[in-house]
Amino acid sequence: MFDHVKFGVSDYPASREFYLKALAPVGAQPLQEFDDGIEIGVEGNIATLCLFQTAEKPAHLHIAFVAQTRAQVDAFYRAALAAGAQDNGPPGLRRYHANYYAAFVIGPDGHNIEMVCHQPE
Repeated sequence: MFDHVKFGVSDYPASREFYLKALAPVGAQPLQEFDDGIEIGVEGNIATLCLFQTAEKPAHLHIAFVAQTRAQVDAFYRAALAAGAQDNGPPGLRRYHANYYAAFVIGPDGHNIEMVCHQPE
């Protein structure tokens, strides 16, 4: 749905490591690195996530990434927690529709990071 999301982070090295590890289960990798940031994406998918160092205090975000399988949601959740995230809702079905299977974590800057699969099991 989006082309890219770009936001500042308070600890760029920690956030870089967190997002690369947490999103690895869906094939995310560094696409471009700059002196002050990174663009992360999945080959063949136009949507990217861009991070940069900032001292500003941005409002908290809710970012939802799409998974193709429920197993990817489960793997995201485990990888995110291992990378230092806080639990904000373990993998499971949600009320939004019959096949809305998602997991939620709180990232390094307090953002609500979600991975969702809309496919049946």
